[in-house]
Amino acid sequence: MTTAKDIMHTGATWIPAHETLDRAAQLMREHHVGALPISASGEEDRMIGILTDRDIVVGCVAEGRDPSKVTAGDLAQGTPRWIEADADVEAVLREMQNHRIRRLPVVEDKKLIGMISEADLARHLSDDQIADWAEQVYARTSTG
Repeated sequence: MTTAKDIMHTGATWIPAHETLDRAAQLMREHHVGALPISASGEEDRMIGILTDRDIVVGCVAEGRDPSKVTAGDLAQGTPRWIEADADVEAVLREMQNHRIRRLPVVEDKKLIGMISEADLARHLSDDQIADWAEQVYARTSTG
């Protein structure tokens, strides 16, 4: 059985909620990632959200806000999602499809150990699995 741990990439890095978005962008560049889990200030192992490069652009820069003054915590929204390291790939796909998310933190013993992204899915799954996943995650709901 292929697990979340088998397909994730390691080295996921936290951004504390009190850190500014310019620092988040620097960390993304340094680690070659497009998303960082946001930790509650002073509690590195408690996730309060995920910050993406798109969040920084759309939620800060495009609104004319200063990324050196807006914090990661300011943009944390919704309920964070994650998956246990020993979960099978079908559970990973369900979690991502059900919540229409493109990145999923992987935890083991309540500690962040990696992240699953679209690129990880593409490297490890069949074309049919990828097509089904993409249809669910990117499907638009009709507003008749």
